[in-house]
Amino acid sequence: MAESDTRLAWRLFNLNWVPIAAMSGVLLLAVLFGGFSLEPVAFGVMSGMAGEFALMVYLYVWARGSAADPKLMFSLGAIAQLLLIIVIMGPLTYVALTLNAPLQDHTFLAIDRAIGLDPLLLINFVNDHAWLMTTLTTGYGFIKWFLLAVPIILAVTQRLVRLQMFVAAFSFALAITLVISALVPAIGTFYGLNISPADFPSLNTQVYAAQLRDILAVRSGVLRHLELFKLAGVVSFPSFHAASAVLYLWALWPVRGIGKVAAAINILMIASTPVVGAHYVIDVFGGVLLAVTCIAAAKYVAAFVSSRTATAEVGFVPARPIEADAR
Repeated sequence: MAESDTRLAWRLFNLNWVPIAAMSGVLLLAVLFGGFSLEPVAFGVMSGMAGEFALMVYLYVWARGSAADPKLMFSLGAIAQLLLIIVIMGPLTYVALTLNAPLQDHTFLAIDRAIGLDPLLLINFVNDHAWLMTTLTTGYGFIKWFLLAVPIILAVTQRLVRLQMFVAAFSFALAITLVISALVPAIGTFYGLNISPADFPSLNTQVYAAQLRDILAVRSGVLRHLELFKLAGVVSFPSFHAASAVLYLWALWPVRGIGKVAAAINILMIASTPVVGAHYVIDVFGGVLLAVTCIAAAKYVAAFVSSRTATAEVGFVPARPIEADAR
Protein backbone atom coordinates (compact mmCIF):
# COMPACT_ATOMS: atom_id res chain seq x y z
CA MET A 1 0.00 0.00 0.00
CA ALA A 2 1.53 3.33 -1.10
CA GLU A 3 2.04 5.96 1.58
CA SER A 4 0.25 8.40 -0.73
CA ASP A 5 -2.93 6.33 -0.39
CA THR A 6 -2.56 6.27 3.38
CA ARG A 7 -2.10 9.98 3.52
CA LEU A 8 -5.13 10.70 1.34
CA ALA A 9 -7.24 8.24 3.32
CA TRP A 10 -6.23 10.00 6.55
CA ARG A 11 -7.38 13.35 5.18
CA LEU A 12 -10.68 11.86 4.09
CA PHE A 13 -11.10 10.17 7.47
CA ASN A 14 -10.75 13.53 9.21
CA LEU A 15 -13.12 15.16 6.70
CA ASN A 16 -15.76 12.50 7.38
CA TRP A 17 -16.20 13.91 10.88
CA VAL A 18 -17.83 17.03 9.39
CA PRO A 19 -21.20 15.47 8.43
CA ILE A 20 -21.16 13.45 11.66
CA ALA A 21 -20.71 16.66 13.67
CA ALA A 22 -23.53 18.30 11.71
CA MET A 23 -25.86 15.36 12.42
CA SER A 24 -24.92 15.49 16.10
CA GLY A 25 -25.81 19.18 16.22
CA VAL A 26 -29.24 18.56 14.72
CA LEU A 27 -29.94 15.78 17.23
CA LEU A 28 -28.82 18.01 20.10
CA LEU A 29 -31.23 20.73 18.94
CA ALA A 30 -34.04 18.16 18.77
CA VAL A 31 -33.36 17.13 22.36
CA LEU A 32 -33.01 20.70 23.65
CA PHE A 33 -35.89 22.32 21.78
CA GLY A 34 -37.93 19.60 20.08
CA GLY A 35 -39.29 17.86 23.13
CA PHE A 36 -37.36 14.64 22.50
CA SER A 37 -35.37 12.70 25.08
CA LEU A 38 -32.95 9.80 24.72
CA GLU A 39 -32.67 6.77 26.98
CA PRO A 40 -29.23 7.56 28.42
CA VAL A 41 -27.72 4.11 29.04
CA ALA A 42 -27.91 2.62 25.55
CA PHE A 43 -27.20 5.90 23.79
CA GLY A 44 -24.34 6.71 26.15
CA VAL A 45 -22.76 3.27 25.88
CA MET A 46 -22.88 3.12 22.09
CA SER A 47 -21.74 6.69 21.49
CA GLY A 48 -19.10 6.32 24.20
CA MET A 49 -17.80 3.15 22.57
CA ALA A 50 -17.55 4.93 19.21
CA GLY A 51 -15.80 7.89 20.84
CA GLU A 52 -13.36 5.59 22.60
CA PHE A 53 -12.49 3.86 19.32
CA ALA A 54 -11.89 7.23 17.66
CA LEU A 55 -9.73 8.41 20.56
CA MET A 56 -7.68 5.22 20.36
CA VAL A 57 -7.04 5.88 16.67
CA TYR A 58 -5.79 9.42 17.24
CA LEU A 59 -3.64 8.43 20.21
CA TYR A 60 -2.19 5.55 18.22
CA VAL A 61 -1.34 7.81 15.27
CA TRP A 62 0.11 10.43 17.64
CA ALA A 63 2.30 7.84 19.35
CA ARG A 64 3.45 5.94 16.25
CA GLY A 65 3.36 8.61 13.57
CA SER A 66 4.21 7.28 10.10
CA ALA A 67 4.92 3.87 11.67
CA ALA A 68 1.23 3.40 12.56
CA ASP A 69 -0.37 0.33 10.99
CA PRO A 70 -2.94 1.61 8.45
CA LYS A 71 -5.01 -1.58 8.69
CA LEU A 72 -5.54 -1.08 12.41
CA MET A 73 -6.12 2.67 12.45
CA PHE A 74 -8.51 2.80 9.51
CA SER A 75 -10.59 -0.25 10.39
CA LEU A 76 -11.07 0.97 13.95
CA GLY A 77 -11.63 4.54 12.81
CA ALA A 78 -14.25 3.61 10.21
CA ILE A 79 -16.10 1.42 12.69
CA ALA A 80 -16.18 4.36 15.11
CA GLN A 81 -17.59 6.71 12.48
CA LEU A 82 -20.19 4.27 11.17
CA LEU A 83 -21.31 3.45 14.70
CA LEU A 84 -21.77 7.13 15.49
CA ILE A 85 -23.68 7.70 12.25
CA ILE A 86 -26.14 4.95 13.14
CA VAL A 87 -26.48 6.07 16.77
CA ILE A 88 -27.23 9.63 15.69
CA MET A 89 -29.33 9.03 12.61
CA GLY A 90 -31.60 6.41 14.18
CA PRO A 91 -33.22 8.96 16.54
CA LEU A 92 -33.15 11.63 13.83
CA THR A 93 -35.44 9.58 11.60
CA TYR A 94 -38.01 9.85 14.39
CA VAL A 95 -37.43 13.59 14.72
CA ALA A 96 -38.08 13.96 10.98
CA LEU A 97 -41.56 12.47 11.42
CA THR A 98 -42.62 15.44 13.54
CA LEU A 99 -42.86 17.53 10.40
CA ASN A 100 -46.17 15.68 9.98
CA ALA A 101 -46.20 16.03 6.21
CA PRO A 102 -49.11 14.19 4.54
CA LEU A 103 -48.61 10.45 4.21
CA GLN A 104 -47.82 9.39 0.65
CA ASP A 105 -48.77 5.71 0.77
CA HIS A 106 -51.46 6.03 -1.89
CA THR A 107 -49.09 7.95 -4.16
CA PHE A 108 -46.37 5.32 -3.90
CA LEU A 109 -48.91 2.54 -4.38
CA ALA A 110 -50.23 4.26 -7.51
CA ILE A 111 -46.69 4.54 -8.89
CA ASP A 112 -46.02 0.84 -8.25
CA ARG A 113 -49.20 -0.13 -10.03
CA ALA A 114 -48.48 2.22 -12.91
CA ILE A 115 -45.18 0.45 -13.59
CA GLY A 116 -46.84 -2.96 -13.29
CA LEU A 117 -45.39 -3.99 -9.92
CA ASP A 118 -48.34 -4.15 -7.55
CA PRO A 119 -47.06 -4.90 -4.01
CA LEU A 120 -50.06 -7.16 -3.41
CA LEU A 121 -48.83 -9.54 -6.10
CA LEU A 122 -45.46 -9.82 -4.35
CA ILE A 123 -47.08 -10.28 -0.95
CA ASN A 124 -49.35 -13.06 -2.21
CA PHE A 125 -46.53 -14.82 -4.03
CA VAL A 126 -44.23 -14.89 -1.00
CA ASN A 127 -47.10 -15.87 1.30
CA ASP A 128 -47.70 -18.90 -0.93
CA HIS A 129 -44.02 -19.90 -0.72
CA ALA A 130 -43.06 -19.98 2.95
CA TRP A 131 -39.48 -21.05 2.23
CA LEU A 132 -38.99 -17.86 0.26
CA MET A 133 -40.02 -15.76 3.25
CA THR A 134 -37.33 -17.45 5.37
CA THR A 135 -34.71 -16.70 2.73
CA LEU A 136 -35.77 -13.08 2.36
CA THR A 137 -35.83 -12.52 6.13
CA THR A 138 -32.25 -13.79 6.34
CA GLY A 139 -31.17 -11.47 3.54
CA TYR A 140 -32.90 -8.48 5.10
CA GLY A 141 -30.94 -8.93 8.33
CA PHE A 142 -27.53 -8.65 6.67
CA ILE A 143 -27.67 -4.86 6.79
CA LYS A 144 -26.07 -4.76 10.23
CA TRP A 145 -23.34 -7.33 9.58
CA PHE A 146 -21.85 -5.51 6.62
CA LEU A 147 -21.40 -2.39 8.76
CA LEU A 148 -18.69 -4.32 10.60
CA ALA A 149 -17.46 -6.41 7.69
CA VAL A 150 -16.83 -3.59 5.21
CA PRO A 151 -14.36 -1.58 7.38
CA ILE A 152 -12.42 -4.70 8.35
CA ILE A 153 -12.25 -6.18 4.85
CA LEU A 154 -11.33 -2.94 3.10
CA ALA A 155 -8.72 -2.09 5.74
CA VAL A 156 -7.13 -5.55 5.71
CA THR A 157 -6.97 -5.53 1.91
CA GLN A 158 -5.58 -1.97 2.12
CA ARG A 159 -8.30 -0.31 0.10
CA LEU A 160 -8.11 2.63 2.46
CA VAL A 161 -9.33 5.41 0.18
CA ARG A 162 -12.27 3.28 -0.90
CA LEU A 163 -13.13 2.71 2.76
CA GLN A 164 -13.28 6.45 3.43
CA MET A 165 -15.39 7.01 0.34
CA PHE A 166 -17.77 4.32 1.59
CA VAL A 167 -18.13 6.04 4.98
CA ALA A 168 -18.75 9.36 3.24
CA ALA A 169 -21.33 7.88 0.86
CA PHE A 170 -23.05 6.11 3.77
CA SER A 171 -23.37 9.35 5.75
CA PHE A 172 -24.55 11.26 2.67
CA ALA A 173 -27.19 8.62 1.94
CA LEU A 174 -28.55 8.62 5.47
CA ALA A 175 -28.71 12.41 5.64
CA ILE A 176 -30.53 12.67 2.30
CA THR A 177 -32.87 9.84 3.28
CA LEU A 178 -33.72 11.73 6.43
CA VAL A 179 -34.69 14.88 4.54
CA ILE A 180 -36.70 13.11 1.83
CA SER A 181 -38.56 10.89 4.30
CA ALA A 182 -39.57 13.97 6.30
CA LEU A 183 -41.12 15.54 3.20
CA VAL A 184 -42.82 12.43 1.76
CA PRO A 185 -43.46 10.04 4.67
CA ALA A 186 -45.23 6.72 4.30
CA ILE A 187 -45.99 3.76 6.54
CA GLY A 188 -45.78 0.74 4.27
CA THR A 189 -47.51 -1.49 1.77
CA PHE A 190 -49.99 -3.11 4.15
CA TYR A 191 -51.18 0.34 5.19
CA GLY A 192 -51.42 1.59 1.62
CA LEU A 193 -53.26 -1.54 0.48
CA ASN A 194 -55.53 -1.37 3.53
CA ILE A 195 -55.00 -5.04 4.30
CA SER A 196 -54.22 -6.84 7.53
CA PRO A 197 -50.88 -8.66 7.94
CA ALA A 198 -52.84 -11.33 9.83
CA ASP A 199 -54.31 -12.44 6.49
CA PHE A 200 -50.85 -13.55 5.36
CA PRO A 201 -49.71 -16.15 7.91
CA SER A 202 -46.54 -17.11 6.07
CA LEU A 203 -45.14 -13.59 6.15
CA ASN A 204 -42.85 -12.16 8.80
CA THR A 205 -44.52 -8.81 9.50
CA GLN A 206 -42.61 -7.81 12.64
CA VAL A 207 -40.76 -5.01 10.84
CA TYR A 208 -44.01 -3.53 9.52
CA ALA A 209 -45.74 -3.81 12.90
CA ALA A 210 -42.92 -1.91 14.61
CA GLN A 211 -42.82 0.87 12.03
CA LEU A 212 -46.62 1.24 12.04
CA ARG A 213 -46.60 1.53 15.83
CA ASP A 214 -43.80 4.08 16.00
CA ILE A 215 -44.72 6.22 12.99
CA LEU A 216 -48.25 6.78 14.26
CA ALA A 217 -47.03 7.36 17.82
CA VAL A 218 -44.49 10.02 16.78
CA ARG A 219 -46.88 11.79 14.41
CA SER A 220 -49.55 11.94 17.14
CA GLY A 221 -47.06 13.30 19.69
CA VAL A 222 -47.27 10.28 21.98
CA LEU A 223 -43.71 9.04 21.38
CA ARG A 224 -40.96 11.48 22.32
CA HIS A 225 -38.69 9.34 24.53
CA LEU A 226 -36.43 7.28 22.28
CA GLU A 227 -34.76 4.05 23.33
CA LEU A 228 -31.90 3.27 20.95
CA PHE A 229 -32.28 -0.51 20.90
CA LYS A 230 -36.05 -0.31 20.41
CA LEU A 231 -36.08 2.03 17.42
CA ALA A 232 -37.83 0.70 14.32
CA GLY A 233 -37.16 1.49 10.69
CA VAL A 234 -39.54 4.39 10.12
CA VAL A 235 -38.30 5.43 6.67
CA SER A 236 -40.21 4.30 3.60
CA PHE A 237 -38.99 6.38 0.66
CA PRO A 238 -36.21 6.03 -0.25
CA SER A 239 -35.44 2.58 1.12
CA PHE A 240 -32.23 2.77 3.11
CA HIS A 241 -32.03 -1.03 3.06
CA ALA A 242 -31.78 -0.88 -0.73
CA ALA A 243 -29.31 2.02 -0.56
CA SER A 244 -27.16 0.17 1.98
CA ALA A 245 -27.10 -2.95 -0.19
CA VAL A 246 -25.79 -0.97 -3.17
CA LEU A 247 -23.18 0.77 -1.00
CA TYR A 248 -21.98 -2.55 0.44
CA LEU A 249 -21.90 -4.15 -2.99
CA TRP A 250 -19.86 -1.29 -4.45
CA ALA A 251 -17.46 -1.18 -1.50
CA LEU A 252 -16.57 -4.89 -1.61
CA TRP A 253 -16.87 -5.61 -5.32
CA PRO A 254 -13.10 -5.27 -6.09
CA VAL A 255 -12.06 -7.64 -3.27
CA ARG A 256 -11.06 -10.96 -4.79
CA GLY A 257 -12.96 -13.91 -3.38
CA ILE A 258 -15.38 -11.69 -1.46
CA GLY A 259 -16.85 -9.25 -3.95
CA LYS A 260 -19.09 -11.70 -5.79
CA VAL A 261 -20.34 -13.30 -2.57
CA ALA A 262 -21.11 -9.86 -1.12
CA ALA A 263 -22.91 -8.94 -4.35
CA ALA A 264 -25.14 -12.01 -4.14
CA ILE A 265 -26.03 -11.34 -0.50
CA ASN A 266 -26.80 -7.68 -1.13
CA ILE A 267 -28.93 -8.45 -4.17
CA LEU A 268 -30.89 -10.73 -1.85
CA MET A 269 -31.18 -7.84 0.61
CA ILE A 270 -32.63 -5.63 -2.11
CA ALA A 271 -35.07 -8.36 -3.12
CA SER A 272 -36.20 -8.78 0.49
CA THR A 273 -36.98 -5.11 1.01
CA PRO A 274 -40.49 -4.90 -0.52
CA VAL A 275 -41.82 -7.87 1.47
CA VAL A 276 -39.90 -8.00 4.76
CA GLY A 277 -39.64 -4.22 5.08
CA ALA A 278 -43.14 -3.58 3.64
CA HIS A 279 -41.59 -1.16 1.15
CA TYR A 280 -43.14 -0.02 -2.08
CA VAL A 281 -41.15 -0.96 -5.17
CA ILE A 282 -40.56 2.72 -5.88
CA ASP A 283 -38.88 2.92 -2.45
CA VAL A 284 -36.36 0.35 -3.64
CA PHE A 285 -35.70 2.17 -6.90
CA GLY A 286 -35.25 5.39 -4.94
CA GLY A 287 -32.79 3.74 -2.56
CA VAL A 288 -30.70 2.34 -5.41
CA LEU A 289 -30.61 5.71 -7.19
CA LEU A 290 -29.70 7.44 -3.94
CA ALA A 291 -26.78 5.09 -3.31
CA VAL A 292 -25.41 5.53 -6.83
CA THR A 293 -25.64 9.32 -6.45
CA CYS A 294 -23.90 9.29 -3.07
CA ILE A 295 -21.09 7.06 -4.34
CA ALA A 296 -20.52 9.55 -7.16
CA ALA A 297 -20.53 12.41 -4.64
CA ALA A 298 -18.02 10.61 -2.40
CA LYS A 299 -15.72 9.99 -5.37
CA TYR A 300 -15.94 13.65 -6.29
CA VAL A 301 -15.06 14.76 -2.76
CA ALA A 302 -12.11 12.36 -2.64
CA ALA A 303 -10.81 13.52 -6.01
CA PHE A 304 -11.19 17.15 -4.95
CA VAL A 305 -9.31 16.58 -1.70
CA SER A 306 -6.59 14.68 -3.55
CA SER A 307 -6.08 17.44 -6.11
CA ARG A 308 -6.18 20.25 -3.54
CA THR A 309 -3.71 18.67 -1.15
CA ALA A 310 -1.36 16.87 -3.52
CA THR A 311 1.68 18.74 -2.19
CA ALA A 312 0.60 19.36 1.42
CA GLU A 313 2.56 17.94 4.34
CA VAL A 314 0.26 16.21 6.85
CA GLY A 315 2.54 13.53 8.20
CA PHE A 316 2.65 11.37 5.06
CA VAL A 317 4.04 11.78 1.55
CA PRO A 318 2.08 13.66 -1.16
CA ALA A 319 -1.13 12.01 -2.30
CA ARG A 320 -1.70 10.67 -5.82
CA PRO A 321 -4.95 10.69 -7.81
CA ILE A 322 -7.47 8.12 -6.68
CA GLU A 323 -8.88 6.83 -9.96
CA ALA A 324 -7.58 3.29 -9.43
CA ASP A 325 -9.13 2.91 -6.00
CA ALA A 326 -12.39 4.61 -6.95
CA ARG A 327 -13.30 2.03 -9.61
